[in-house]
Amino acid sequence: MKLQAQIGETTSTVEIKRDGARVFARVDDREYELEASEPEPNVYLLKHEGRVYEAFVGKGADGVTSVEIDNAQFDVRLIDPKKLRGAGAAAVAADGVAEIKTAMPGKVVRVLVAAGNEVKKGDGILVVEAMKMQNELKSPKDGTVKSINAPEGKTVAAGDVLAIIE
Repeated sequence: MKLQAQIGETTSTVEIKRDGARVFARVDDREYELEASEPEPNVYLLKHEGRVYEAFVGKGADGVTSVEIDNAQFDVRLIDPKKLRGAGAAAVAADGVAEIKTAMPGKVVRVLVAAGNEVKKGDGILVVEAMKMQNELKSPKDGTVKSINAPEGKTVAAGDVLAIIE
């Protein structure tokens, strides 16, 4: 997974690969190999070169993620360049029907809304687990959930339409 991480005025390219508990990260030209675990929601233990770091992670407003490590707090904006390429198409769908699709094969682990529910842009719709990571799929627009096409526990393929927002 290749992302851009913006902290203040600094933007770095971040590439993350996961193999079980092992995480391989490249931040600009620096490489890291970590052991990672999530002992409780939004709390991560990261082991690097014999030292353990405890990270508290929380979602803030406007897509900013707050990270606290060793009493230092960082506000990080993660940008997925792949999603930026499709931003024009999402804007066109804002007035019509929006389909929520999964980018990779996985399993639906939680359905957060039901058909008929009103949602706002950015509200969570479903959670899909892929490659041992859980990804919350969000509404690209304000609207009403027309249908949920994948119940909890269902295995889904890349590109499957999991929900429709009108």
